[in-house]
Amino acid sequence: AERKLLPALYHRLMEGQFTEPTRIIGASRASLSHDEYRRFASDALKEHLKSGEFNEAEVEKFTSRLYYVSVDAKSEQGWDDLKKLLEEGKDRTRAFYLAVGPAIFSDISEKIRDHKLITRNTRIVVEKPIGRDLASATELNDTIGKVFREE
Repeated sequence: AERKLLPALYHRLMEGQFTEPTRIIGASRASLSHDEYRRFASDALKEHLKSGEFNEAEVEKFTSRLYYVSVDAKSEQGWDDLKKLLEEGKDRTRAFYLAVGPAIFSDISEKIRDHKLITRNTRIVVEKPIGRDLASATELNDTIGKVFREE
């Protein structure tokens, strides 16, 4: 997130690709407030954007869209907090971007399903590698496919 994802999202803002009201919700096991996450993101952009890309006003606009929730992929911790955060704008498109190891793709997919976070406008994006070999990639694809229909 720090080195690639946050700068990429910032570039999308700079290109005018966000519609109102776009929100970006960071989630991990770490315990952070929304403001702490926003500071983390601002510091990451300062460090990882190319020279001349960091614009204080635009970074402030970008970080104002950021929210954070502490969630554990393997337990119930934080999922109700995420659901509460997603209640506002529940008809909007939701994209769950899983920048995690493939070992927990299925756990997270199942938690998203079990906590009724999937709407007709929900999408899931998984970072590669997907599995260690063809057999494990097929297994992960099938597991995620049980939760998220391909179409």
